[in-house]
Amino acid sequence: MAQRRNPLDRYLDTLGIGRVEWIGVRPQRREPLRSVEQVNAVQEYGLEGDHRMSKTPGSGRQVTLISREFIQQISDHLGRDDLAPARLRRNIVISGINLNALRRQRFWVGAALLEATQLCHPCARMESELGPGAVVAMFGYGGLCAKVVSGGAIACRDRVSLAEQA
Repeated sequence: MAQRRNPLDRYLDTLGIGRVEWIGVRPQRREPLRSVEQVNAVQEYGLEGDHRMSKTPGSGRQVTLISREFIQQISDHLGRDDLAPARLRRNIVISGINLNALRRQRFWVGAALLEATQLCHPCARMESELGPGAVVAMFGYGGLCAKVVSGGAIACRDRVSLAEQA
């Protein structure tokens, strides 16, 4: 087993299993996300049907993820009952797993192997989409950016799990 990079990594064995709850793609930049039941992740490019497929291969921002639990936190901070996932402009919503624990890790989402590259911080567009205070409400709850290490199908209700450490 390879040496882990972070002292907290020794606890990753207790992470558990999550589930895909929602998937969205944007055919063009700045367009609304279109909800889909399944999508194909393409190695080094991203999700089929998403505008990021046309970007330079190897980007660390090919796929964006957020958790249902983070969406609930954002809703609470904004004083709303629920936010539609598409409004947060992330590709995949998961639940049942601490998304921040996957930072700098490789993990399976359905049949695709992803690697979390960085936190996905909220942008100024969140203020126009969700109203005043949205950027602050999302701070720390914006999710993760990831790249596709190995392509495969991702569908709603698929498992999300940490990849075996090499």
